[in-house]
Amino acid sequence: MSPLRTASSIFVLFTLSLVLAGACGQEAPGGGRNAGGETTSGGTIGETTGETTGASEPFRAEEGALIIYSGREEGLVGPIIEQFERETGIDAQVRYGDTAELAATIAEEGENSPADVFFAQDPGALGAVADEGTFRGLPEDTLARVSEQFRSPEGQWVGTSGRARVVAYNTEALQEEDLPPSIFDFTQPEWKGRIGWAPTNGSFQAFVTALRLIEGEDRAREWLEGIQANEPVVYPDNSTTLEGVASGEVEVGFVNHYYLYRALAEQGEDFGARNYYLKNGDPGALIIVAGAGILQTADNPEEAQRFVDYLLSEEAQQYFADETFEYPLVEGVETPEGLVPLSEIQHPDVDLGDLDDLQGTLELLRETGVL
Repeated sequence: MSPLRTASSIFVLFTLSLVLAGACGQEAPGGGRNAGGETTSGGTIGETTGETTGASEPFRAEEGALIIYSGREEGLVGPIIEQFERETGIDAQVRYGDTAELAATIAEEGENSPADVFFAQDPGALGAVADEGTFRGLPEDTLARVSEQFRSPEGQWVGTSGRARVVAYNTEALQEEDLPPSIFDFTQPEWKGRIGWAPTNGSFQAFVTALRLIEGEDRAREWLEGIQANEPVVYPDNSTTLEGVASGEVEVGFVNHYYLYRALAEQGEDFGARNYYLKNGDPGALIIVAGAGILQTADNPEEAQRFVDYLLSEEAQQYFADETFEYPLVEGVETPEGLVPLSEIQHPDVDLGDLDDLQGTLELLRETGVL
């Protein structure tokens, strides 16, 4: 893991991320952004019975309630939290907001944080909070439900669902065999004017962070400069990137896998794009997980543990597969028809908790003119 940071420095890091990349909050499949900078799925599919507030709003916790800080958007996870409340009788209050902003809030609150659980959109924020020693360890039987590659090596947090980075391609312009084996091949001049990307998107920035970690700073810079030289079309998020690919505005786009499945569900099999999974451990096939950890300050550690375990239950894992089109991380849960099994994705071997150097990624993106 990266060296420990003070609470003030982690706050500066995440504040910088919000200023420079206001669009790098979580993105739900297929919709626009809400007032908090997150993207929404075009309609709430459920609400929690407890109080919900944004990360920048005052949060007043009710005594005895399980307090969840959620970097996952309410339209995506509200229904499963509501189901948890119904099944357990536990009152859950949820503070929704941008994952990075909530991580900074936890650091700023320190020992006075009312939060019991941090439910984050990406492993970088989980790694940053873990670096501060803010999480209490999870029990082995909880951790063992998820493969080692999708949880904290120190047992501080556990992944709850996964998203694969893919290359979406236009089916009229290209066939899968026309696509190169590595993300680095898209820097070749033949791809000039044919690429779409969303540099302000949080998942893209997590990918660049992984690229720096796996290949080194110089190689990551080389890739960014190479794509820039190919004059990519810049989109605000993954969903518009995918739409640009499907419409033929661009021929390929760098996105998360699940946007395609949302589009297919809504628009049918004639939708003009498909996913291409890079192979041989290529950084372009990165798996990014959402996850959860229990805070040292938790007043309700037993209820918090029940919530984390519930996120790994068959019911919750099937929900993520069926409703958000993400990869379940617990074995034995069925995935939607046509989705490439997680076990078949040749993703890079990287400690996801080490994807916490967002500041370094933002600096690189600015230096190369991407942001």
